[in-house]
Amino acid sequence: EAQLVESGGGLVQTGGSLRLSCATSGFDFDAYAIGWFRQAPGKERERISCISNSEGSTTYADSVKGRFTISSDGAKKTVYLQMNNLKAEDTAVYYCSASWWSVCNKGGFGSWGQGTQVTVSS
Repeated sequence: EAQLVESGGGLVQTGGSLRLSCATSGFDFDAYAIGWFRQAPGKERERISCISNSEGSTTYADSVKGRFTISSDGAKKTVYLQMNNLKAEDTAVYYCSASWWSVCNKGGFGSWGQGTQVTVSS
């Protein structure tokens, strides 16, 4: 059974940085895409970044492009999200999810972590 555990959230001031981690187990980490999603209060969950562990390709939502960086450590089976220049609108619960596919553009995100709260204060 696939398991994903997020960590690294917290309270940070506008302009600050955080690094989220998504530790995984129970599946072939190198074969699948893993995405980062977030959900703010009253809003729908949105995908903000994804990495294909088989290809090394990455995608970003326009709202985070140039500020967030996704990376992957196969030895640790962990995906990271480095978040810089944080804004109040980045406040949300952040989730990681493993896709049933090896690439990011087919969706299929079926295994989810419990989420980690990120709060950006102005």
